[in-house]
Amino acid sequence: MQDTKERIIGLADQLIKTKGFNAFSYKDISDPLEIKNAAIHYYFPTKTDLGVAVIDTEIERFKSHTAKWSNMPEDKQLKQLFETFSRKHKEGLVCLMGTLSPDYKTFPEPLQEKVAAMSAAFAEWTAQCLENGRKKAIFFFDGDPYDRALLVLSNLLASLLMSRVMGVRTFGKITGQLFKDLTTAHKQE
Repeated sequence: MQDTKERIIGLADQLIKTKGFNAFSYKDISDPLEIKNAAIHYYFPTKTDLGVAVIDTEIERFKSHTAKWSNMPEDKQLKQLFETFSRKHKEGLVCLMGTLSPDYKTFPEPLQEKVAAMSAAFAEWTAQCLENGRKKAIFFFDGDPYDRALLVLSNLLASLLMSRVMGVRTFGKITGQLFKDLTTAHKQE
């Protein structure tokens, strides 16, 4: 039974990343998994419940990855984050945060809360990585690390979207310049 639940979450994750949360139905899950809609409702009575489960899975995955990266130098940790986005780019996907954000205002409150919690977790980790790296002279940037983390994440999200429209090389151009800007010391004027 746990396998069915995980398969439902996995397919919902893929559908959200390719079609968007509001653009898929339980039928889009039941048909390919060859199960009845009732089976999905057994695990997830509402689509909101399913969305929350998908986000919880993403947050746990992120925490697992960042825990594995914690002993690396901060530039390597940030490269791992970039590589996570690169994998999504190669698969033709948008990240979960990026695909849920445009429809955020249409979601019920529990789903909005989960989207906000996921976004905050990603931003807080990125800010800490940047601050630790700046203290070690690995990263160079002005301003608050949380503000810089927001810039990094928004650029990563945009790189996935823009590469769909402007071609696959766009992702590498954006992420390459972003990383270079963070790791190159600039002369103070």
